[in-house]
Amino acid sequence: MRDSSTATIRRFRRLLPCRADAAPLRRHWHTDLLAGATVAVVALPLALGFGLASGLGAVAGLIASIVAGALAALLGGSNLQVTGPTGPMAVVLVPVVAAHGPTGVLIVGFLAGIGLVLLAVTGAGQYVRYVPVPVVEGFTAGVAVVMILQQMPAALGVHVPGGQVVLGAWEAARGFAADPDWIALGVSLGVTAVILLGFRLRPVIPLPLLAVAAATFSTWYLSADVDVIGALPSVLPAPSLDFLDPAEMPSLVAAAVAVCALCALESLLSATVSDNMTVDQHHNPDRELLGQGVGNLVAPMFGGMPASGALARTAVNVRAGAAGRLAALSHSVFLALIMLTLAPIVAHVPLAALAGVLIATSVRMIEVGSLLALARSTRADAAVMAITLAATVLFNLVWAVAVGIALAGFLALRRISRATSVEREPIDTGDHHDEEAALLHEHIVAYRLEGPLFFAAAHRFLLQLLEVADVRVVVLRMSRVSTLDASGALVLADAIKRLEHRGIAVYLSGLEPIHARPLAALGVLEPLWQQGRLFEHTGEAIAAARRRLKADGLLEQLEAESAREGEAERP
Repeated sequence: MRDSSTATIRRFRRLLPCRADAAPLRRHWHTDLLAGATVAVVALPLALGFGLASGLGAVAGLIASIVAGALAALLGGSNLQVTGPTGPMAVVLVPVVAAHGPTGVLIVGFLAGIGLVLLAVTGAGQYVRYVPVPVVEGFTAGVAVVMILQQMPAALGVHVPGGQVVLGAWEAARGFAADPDWIALGVSLGVTAVILLGFRLRPVIPLPLLAVAAATFSTWYLSADVDVIGALPSVLPAPSLDFLDPAEMPSLVAAAVAVCALCALESLLSATVSDNMTVDQHHNPDRELLGQGVGNLVAPMFGGMPASGALARTAVNVRAGAAGRLAALSHSVFLALIMLTLAPIVAHVPLAALAGVLIATSVRMIEVGSLLALARSTRADAAVMAITLAATVLFNLVWAVAVGIALAGFLALRRISRATSVEREPIDTGDHHDEEAALLHEHIVAYRLEGPLFFAAAHRFLLQLLEVADVRVVVLRMSRVSTLDASGALVLADAIKRLEHRGIAVYLSGLEPIHARPLAALGVLEPLWQQGRLFEHTGEAIAAARRRLKADGLLEQLEAESAREGEAERP
């Protein structure tokens, strides 16, 4: 009892901030501050755009970057992760806003924060490594497509009611064809082109901010008739829990689970990528979930949308020279200063300009080389990637990931089950007399079971094993069985029972202790042990089988038949 309490305390301590978090401050505080300022410049238009894309408004995205970004920087498990609103999160929140309004989204974010904290406490962060690459690539590409379709109304200057993104994009195209808004289209295309071309030529320049600033100044100077963000608060709202409505919570649990799963997946994948971009950085996945959970618990109190680890901002942070948490923390501080001092200017940013930023971001999210490589690798990987992408565009994003993982798991089980083999082994008769050798060949057969013997391969194994006929003893060599689950144990027990019913004695050799447990639980091993049919080596099992046949008088019968055949051949 005391040992379990000590282990629990140690687990909680690993989730809390420690002295090592502040170690980079002494040598890298100046580069971290510079990196934080760089990330803030890039994050400002993204925060505003994703806030608008979610349906909550630009302020909700900015608050999420400030509040959740700061808390995740302090409590998270990565020194380099930058937290804020993301494209996938904005896409997930659109139907929630349509069905429950802004208050429903705040409740969803709060409940998702609780779920993330529970995942951190239970140590679930380590399991993200099992998400297959085709699922991640298909999901990322699908999110990019959804974001592009979602920005079509703003980019075309058309007002479309919220709904399914494909239908919304189609309605926006029809509306534009009926009444074109060339100014909005020109602004969105111009911002998109500047960002995409500029990143190829000058990737270190904060092009999204410069493009948005140029579009804002141009439309303001020319008094162009375009939709703008509108008034923004110059200070953070006072924290409040008035949005919590117990009557609404049951209907929002499913959405909260989806947001929780999406945040966990995005954050841990982003942290893993940031580790790969450096040499000496390694994140703590459970602690990262804790930081994201606390951030999403607190952000709704200020009116912020749910947030997660943002790969684009994290990559900028790493490339800007960040070495510690001060960079992500200062990014939130700089955004708060911008909100405090530049809110009247930000209010004039055209919605079409932010649509251009998000479209450019979506295009850069699609890794064409990776998609082509997966498409050419195997049919299974290509199918998983394509189905995940299609499900992301047509259905809920979390359902898309679930479908992709389920399909990848099914295909993996199929491949593994085919690796299971039941092969007949030749018996060495060199040490026996001719009569005994014939006896072994005619009455004893040995099979080598190799690979995983589990539910996906159990039925095929049973059919192969029961094909044996005209023998008195079957020796099952178990030393190369890599996995044996309850289904495999049940099938093996059934096979032994059927063989014994046909008068065929079954011997086991090389059974590993870990594989003996399910067989012992089914009562298979006890009778075999009592009858002396369990052996460590196959040779010992065959020798015991030979002794059994001798005891049954089969050897004398075979010798008598051989003698009669010899007399018949004499002249």
